[in-house]
Amino acid sequence: MWASGWKSSWKSGWKSWWALGAYLTQTEVHTYAFSVAANVILSLFPFIVMMFTVARRVFHSQAMVSVIGDMVHYFLPANQDFVVRNMSLLVHPHGGVQVLSVLTLLISSSGVFLPLEVALNRVWGVESNRPYLLNQVVSLGLAFGVGLLALASVGLTALQHRVLTAVFFGHTRNFLFTSLAHSFLQLTAAALTITIFAAIYWLLPNRKLPVAAVLPTAIVTGLVWELAKVVYVHVLRWMDLQAVYGPFAVSVGLMMWAFVTGLLLLAGAHFSATRYARAVLRTTEHGGQ
Repeated sequence: MWASGWKSSWKSGWKSWWALGAYLTQTEVHTYAFSVAANVILSLFPFIVMMFTVARRVFHSQAMVSVIGDMVHYFLPANQDFVVRNMSLLVHPHGGVQVLSVLTLLISSSGVFLPLEVALNRVWGVESNRPYLLNQVVSLGLAFGVGLLALASVGLTALQHRVLTAVFFGHTRNFLFTSLAHSFLQLTAAALTITIFAAIYWLLPNRKLPVAAVLPTAIVTGLVWELAKVVYVHVLRWMDLQAVYGPFAVSVGLMMWAFVTGLLLLAGAHFSATRYARAVLRTTEHGGQ
């Protein structure tokens, strides 16, 4: 009986992975991922500028500015110093650039979530997408929520850094302090990633979903994303984009990473939907018996 159950579980798992591989080779999935990647690049830089602006001009916190720089280093796979330096230079007393950044962010965020909604609706078997205006409302709400989550994560990390500095009596130039501060940054950044994935999986499809159906997959996808970033950094060095694209290598590298992120996001959604459908089927079969 135990052997039969193990064999059935192994067969079911193999079918899930095979279905996931078949899904990721579909042309429309790559189209969705490329569309998401392009709009992520459009919204990424205005988002970083907005974060720096809020930290400097609203909270007047140099600690938050430093944490934002550290998070950019953590989330981006390469050229972090270049991005941080140039984005921070755009934050100045005149507000025109900041207003433009916010407008660009709001417009491009809808371009991120529109193809994602269509893709997630396909995954979950939803026949109709939201009306355009309602999709814009949901997209802006998600963009606003992501911004608040990012600010909360930055504020929490800055507070932790201040507390840790007090515990070490200001002696911050040592291995133990650096290790503890970096570990906390990694934890908060990973929690932010998982929360964003969970929010997208739960809120974006045009149907009601239980949190339990998407949260485990969001956690796994977030951890896989962390591992994929490490692998991508090593692959990026081997590709030597600088030799091919010159000064445009930064944008190309970020675009490729955004595309990989889009594929991982869609893979997690497909796996979550497949897992949920089989759980519902098992419940129905047991209820029928």
